[in-house]
Amino acid sequence: MRTLVVSDLHLGRRDGDDVLQRPVVRASLIARLGGVDRLVLLGDTVELRHGPAHEAIAAATPVLQELGAAMAGPGREIIIVPGNHDHELLADWHAQRVRDGAEPLGLEHRVTPQEASWAARQVADALAPSAVQFAYPGIWLREDVYALHGHYLDAHSTIPTFERLAAGVTGRVAGTVPDGRARPDDYERVLAPNYAWSAAIAQRADPRKAAKGAASGARVYRMLTGDGHRPISHRVLASLFPLAVAVINRTGIGPVRADISGPGLRVAVLEAIGEAVRRLDVGAAHVIFGHSHRAGPLTGDDETEWRTTATSLHNTGSWVYEGHFVHGSDGESPYWPGCAIAVDEAPEVPPRLERLLADVPRDALRTTGLPVTR
Repeated sequence: MRTLVVSDLHLGRRDGDDVLQRPVVRASLIARLGGVDRLVLLGDTVELRHGPAHEAIAAATPVLQELGAAMAGPGREIIIVPGNHDHELLADWHAQRVRDGAEPLGLEHRVTPQEASWAARQVADALAPSAVQFAYPGIWLREDVYALHGHYLDAHSTIPTFERLAAGVTGRVAGTVPDGRARPDDYERVLAPNYAWSAAIAQRADPRKAAKGAASGARVYRMLTGDGHRPISHRVLASLFPLAVAVINRTGIGPVRADISGPGLRVAVLEAIGEAVRRLDVGAAHVIFGHSHRAGPLTGDDETEWRTTATSLHNTGSWVYEGHFVHGSDGESPYWPGCAIAVDEAPEVPPRLERLLADVPRDALRTTGLPVTR
């Protein structure tokens, strides 16, 4: 089965940076689906943190309809693996498992839209006539290839993001992820309460802007890493950042680091996902993940950074234009949107990263570029 994996579409963002809303971008992805039997949407497909779920799904529906039409046909399917920004797609299923005292989560559970949630049924309806299933926390694409969104890495990350700090606080109350062998439920215990809180906030968000905290990480990154023309308040914040990190570490919420440079972010993410893969005992030759929005490995990357003892790591990047991360010439940045990973049927062929928007100019991706269709 020929599989294409894309993640972090974030359809329905209130800032308009979800680039699949632009016709020229959709055309690139739709054209690539022509030779695909299975499309895997590997987390954060719909942005359920910027505002009410019904609003995000309504904004995402035109894109989902085109994807569903492109994947319709016998023997073809779409698999959705929820991430942290659309964790609520499986809200009913998660709640039912708790009520029933179900067996612990394994590495793959298949869930029908009817079992999943109201939101999941709406998404599946938008993708009709394509066959749609949900999988969680990940999916085996081949005997040697496992894919998951990657949000479990936040339990181990040394990047002081909101989710990492929230996981640290929750871990103090509910217990941390075990040092040795861990189960997905151990990660859900630490992370899922924060997702539920964020989703609840989003349902009551001011209709004129994204929910409080929805893009806090991006704002903080811009304040800490901007150029010398930053307001003095931002420069003061940057100077105090190492002190804040030291305080966080003394409270036991860390450990986190003050290094949020490009290399620092890349290494921290790869170390954290590697730790999650090790504790979950995935045992795959290849693990595909998203979440960090940094595609790879790319030409020029140190391949050893993208390997654990027995596993090669592959990141799908995102379909969001994030100007604070996108530097250099058009198409060059590792955060340039529009990546996908192809997985062939033959087990000897490793997953292959494809940059579908490498030739699309910056002005066609930015919010101020081509008009957004809603």
